[in-house]
Amino acid sequence: MAKSLLRTDKEVEEIYKRNVDTVYRVCFMYMKNKHDTEDMVQNTFLKLISYNKEFINSNHEKAWLIVTATNLCKDFYKSKWSKRENIDDFENNIISYEKTDINETLEAIFKLPYKYKTAIYLYYYEGYKCNEIAKILNKPCSTIRVYLHKGRKLLKNMLGGDFDEE
Repeated sequence: MAKSLLRTDKEVEEIYKRNVDTVYRVCFMYMKNKHDTEDMVQNTFLKLISYNKEFINSNHEKAWLIVTATNLCKDFYKSKWSKRENIDDFENNIISYEKTDINETLEAIFKLPYKYKTAIYLYYYEGYKCNEIAKILNKPCSTIRVYLHKGRKLLKNMLGGDFDEE
């Protein structure tokens, strides 16, 4: 008899505990406010529940969650709702960066285009190497290096100082 690939509540809870902070940070990087971030985190873990394949290891699990969270956030901005609503109407609902304890560099990263933002975040905040980011984002390693280079250049201009390239 074939083993059921449905995850138990306990398995989902363990995956959640291991990865919720990372998923939250990835979602916040795109959504920039607590409420939408929490929605995207919830949607990411709902996708996990219905994902019926096994993960090879914890790195595969984390990478899948990061990609899923990123895609859900991008899809949110592509939706008709976000295009029809005027963001100024919701100005009072947005949590300021000061309340969420975000430094100037991370705030600048939030303003980068998606491709640079994701590569910079995964490299500097999650500690992934170029080849790992390439696998996660399904891009050639050379493309990731270009994203990192251009992202650093943009950050240097935004922050008006030295931003060391590694």
